[in-house]
Amino acid sequence: MSSTEITETDTAPLPRRRMSREDRQRQLLDVAWRLIREEGTEALTLGRLAEQAGVTKPVVYDHFVTRSGLLAALYQAFDERQTALMDTALENCDCTLTDTARVIASSYVDCVLVQGNEIPGIIAALASSPELEKTKRQYEAVFLDKCRRVLSPFTHDNAIPAAGLRAMLGAAEALSHAAATGEITPAQAQEELFETIIAMVERSLRRGD
Repeated sequence: MSSTEITETDTAPLPRRRMSREDRQRQLLDVAWRLIREEGTEALTLGRLAEQAGVTKPVVYDHFVTRSGLLAALYQAFDERQTALMDTALENCDCTLTDTARVIASSYVDCVLVQGNEIPGIIAALASSPELEKTKRQYEAVFLDKCRRVLSPFTHDNAIPAAGLRAMLGAAEALSHAAATGEITPAQAQEELFETIIAMVERSLRRGD
């Protein structure tokens, strides 16, 4: 056979590599984020996700079981991304109140902006049932505990009231949403959240006087 001849074996397609479970779930979540971005949270169903991802419905059901499970997985992915971003920034900042507050503010806003308008829709959907609201509260509790730990050294008796932390979280969600929709700029959202955090810490100092 000459060097220019091509056999049937040479042209046969290579077998498709089977995705690992982790890679498949990552792919499904990526498609789910895109679907929400393009069509809104209400359009997100397990059947629609299977169609958009090019897989069978049983594959999607095997990963998420229910739509609630899918929404919870999306919020978990967002929370993990936010946590990693903030942890890295905290490790590399100076241990001052100003720098710590700026890290919290910038990390929160930046992570929401990376995900875009999808996050407000996910948060709204999580509030639609007691089960999903409980999931959201669990992740919020972890975030608030982290904020308490890194900010407490700058307070009186290492204490920040839970009400202050809840107010900070409410401001973070509202400001990030406004920045994502273009109502305000990201810089404005970060600066206002930074000021809110500083004010929260300063109030705790005054209570200790």
